[in-house]
Amino acid sequence: MKTKTLKKNKVNVVTLGCSKNLVDSEVLMGQLRANKFEVNHESEKDDASIVIINTCGFIDNAKQESIDTILRYVDAKQAGKVDKVYVTGCLSQRYGPELEKEIPDVDAYFGTRDLPKLLKTLKADYKHELIGERLLTTPSHYAYMKISEGCDRKCSFCAIPLMRGDHISVPMESLVKQAQGLVKNGVKEIMLIAQDLTYYGLDIYKKRNVAELIRKLSDVEGLDWMRLHYAFPSGFPMDIIDAIKDCSNVCHYLDMPLQHVSDNMLKAMRRGTTKEKSTRLVEAIRDKVPDVAMRTTFLVGYPGETEKDFEELIEWVEKMRFDRAGAFTYSHEENTHAHKAEDNVPDEVKKERAERLMAVQCEISNELNQKKVGKTLKVLFDRKEGGYYIGRTEHDSPEVDNEVLVKADKNTYLRIGDFANVKITSAGDYDLYGDVVK
Repeated sequence: MKTKTLKKNKVNVVTLGCSKNLVDSEVLMGQLRANKFEVNHESEKDDASIVIINTCGFIDNAKQESIDTILRYVDAKQAGKVDKVYVTGCLSQRYGPELEKEIPDVDAYFGTRDLPKLLKTLKADYKHELIGERLLTTPSHYAYMKISEGCDRKCSFCAIPLMRGDHISVPMESLVKQAQGLVKNGVKEIMLIAQDLTYYGLDIYKKRNVAELIRKLSDVEGLDWMRLHYAFPSGFPMDIIDAIKDCSNVCHYLDMPLQHVSDNMLKAMRRGTTKEKSTRLVEAIRDKVPDVAMRTTFLVGYPGETEKDFEELIEWVEKMRFDRAGAFTYSHEENTHAHKAEDNVPDEVKKERAERLMAVQCEISNELNQKKVGKTLKVLFDRKEGGYYIGRTEHDSPEVDNEVLVKADKNTYLRIGDFANVKITSAGDYDLYGDVVK
């Protein structure tokens, strides 16, 4: 039985997973707002008549979080706090029929490319003139921009092509227009994202065209920073690095998920590269842009990974000294090539290896941070929290990288979204502390 009157045209959109999902939610919300819906993102109040959950289905933990969230809102619906619950995104793309059977109280499930269908269900028009426009959920001074959808790579462990489909590049003209619109609305920093950034353009321009895209976007007046995420190492086009070097508003930053370094593991993972090639690539990038900050991720516990394979990875990480690195444990995903193999690394070993790897990276991060003490760095401030203004340098992306903290005392006033020069006075494993240079 319903306990209160719900606002019929009020929608709460809940986003799970990565920044690519976040962009999808922002596009959805932009369309809904244009159709006169009142839209909230991840509202803590159950006062919306409609809840749309944009799910993640990447690995076990993400899938469980998505299922738990669906059940939470189904319970709210049964308690009369919500009228309709819709589910979209990666999990429903991959497991739609199973979800419909297991959680039938959801009103409808949609896939990753079903936005027009979802809008039609809500009796909303899909407004083609709004393509590229969206309702930002990030702080107003930065935004993610998806330059392509899907992935043509066939990495053995990855289910993303099953959920996101084949690679489709967004035309440059559309991306430039998007960037201009974002900047006009106050965005100072844009993060280019894709499942595979380096594949951009092969489908529509018949060549890897990220470098040209970067140069065109760098000409957008008012864009202060641009950074690159998720560059695949195999077949990496070095003209990207030339563009980073030549364009003054492109951050000296590159996110390149390497996953492993043992040749045995790279071959099993179908990564299309070797330890030698990976080493040469990292060295070549650093040779062209010596101060580039490189972020990477590693996958541990893949079927057949031996202690020797893992030790080889640890030694390589210690040698290469990446500025930023993350580690995640292997998840045995149905319908992937790796699912044919036995998931023979125990969960406790996977976890222990991830922790050992991150302990090594933590020490590297601390050592690199200590070298910044005494230097003055340009910082973009994202928020005020716990008595500090908190920002980032060009070497740090939101949410995942290091932060710079400046004490918010009576003599210091900073506006969120502004740049300031900060002299670093001390450093920890992942944080820098400093004072504004006036």
